[in-house]
Amino acid sequence: MGDELGRRHFEADDFSMFRSRLDEETEHLASMFDKRLFSQRGDIIGFELEVCIVDREGHPLPINKRLLDSLESPLIVPELADFDVEINGSPVALKGDVFSRIFDELNATWNECKTAANDLDAQLLSIGILPTIKPEILNSDHMSEMVRYQALNDRIMGLRDGEPLHIEIGGEDTLRMTHHDVMLEAATTSFQIHLQCKPERAVRDFNASLIASAPMVALSANSPFLFGNSLWAETRIPLFEQSIRLGNEFRGKDRVYFGYDYAQESLFELFEENRQRHLLLLPYVQTEPMVKFAHVRFQNGTIWRWNRPLIGFDYDGQPHLRIEHRTIPSGPTMLDCVANCAAFIGFVRGLVDESEPMEERIEFDKIHENFYTAARDGLDAEVWWLDNKKVNVASLILGELLPKASKALQSLGLSSEEVDRYLKVVEERVETRQNGATWQREWVRKNGRDFPALTLAYADRQESGVPVHKWDLSWHSI
Repeated sequence: MGDELGRRHFEADDFSMFRSRLDEETEHLASMFDKRLFSQRGDIIGFELEVCIVDREGHPLPINKRLLDSLESPLIVPELADFDVEINGSPVALKGDVFSRIFDELNATWNECKTAANDLDAQLLSIGILPTIKPEILNSDHMSEMVRYQALNDRIMGLRDGEPLHIEIGGEDTLRMTHHDVMLEAATTSFQIHLQCKPERAVRDFNASLIASAPMVALSANSPFLFGNSLWAETRIPLFEQSIRLGNEFRGKDRVYFGYDYAQESLFELFEENRQRHLLLLPYVQTEPMVKFAHVRFQNGTIWRWNRPLIGFDYDGQPHLRIEHRTIPSGPTMLDCVANCAAFIGFVRGLVDESEPMEERIEFDKIHENFYTAARDGLDAEVWWLDNKKVNVASLILGELLPKASKALQSLGLSSEEVDRYLKVVEERVETRQNGATWQREWVRKNGRDFPALTLAYADRQESGVPVHKWDLSWHSI
């Protein structure tokens, strides 16, 4: 879905041709899995960080084209809205000082973007949902200048027969509203982690990613407010799911969802699910040879699982398998982002290292429930765990998951100093119960619902680079 389209409108023949090529490529993909022809390289990490552009008063500023033109960097690309951009990272092998290398690159790119934004009298904010965002700016007039976004909006609203999207999210407040395009998605920004898997570990890596999703969203929550309402700790989760719903006749076939079950034999099951369960949104017919899986990958790109399997290619053209973990919001600082990355990789490796597969010890329905409970309640969430018992998610993270993560990462050859530097950030955040969501809520309780002031206070602290668990609640910068 990241590919730009050559045109906005499609005919019946386009759908037929796309379906034919999708079927051919999916059959070829099945043989690739059967013959185990994927790259044996694995344990490689990458990331995508979505960020907001705001003015000096903390309101969204629609100048991403000007910002991108001034940067001219292939690592920085437009997002759906013209007040968002995405920062991409280079793939890095999971060894040595891997997280420090990720941090150095991310921090350098972040500083480059901040400098360019400052020259445009703007600033950047890394946050799950911008507190100052308003419904009136979330319309097609503020869609980035890319045909693919316009075509996607056309198709989704066409499938809804023009019926507006209905949003209902309950928390401390309750939000009920309708909206007439897909631009509500643009209110959500995330930090997406990519893990390239060795084929023999891909199923267990994927299932571990599912199990880790609840603790990850709890420890990283950073989206408590939307349109002046105090909702979920990670409101980004229900908002994204509800902002791209196709309509009642497609109920149970949502495009943004947690999943229907664990992977069983191979990740091919998920690509077959893409073909069988999900209709074609955009029939973007391409001329790539079948071995590039262009149509399989494009169809997969229009289905936004919170843990999404990907087919990519190594530097030598060999196809590989990746997992894209999408549950984590953007921010609060670059250090917090990389600490979240270390926690996720450590959780996955620690869970996979268990002698008895974790997916055989906890039912899928329970981890599905855990995910939404953690998104709603953050570090206060009570989640299902082993032996059919419920535990506090913060206690689970501190008592079990972080020790497993530390051991697993060091077993890969990472130094204790490297592991401790980043996992300690997560540990202290969970111990203090102060992630981005709780800080924002406590700031508002102390200072009132002045969302521009909240945004500027957040920006000041983000600028300091001090991780969120050390932020104070004063009106001004630390």
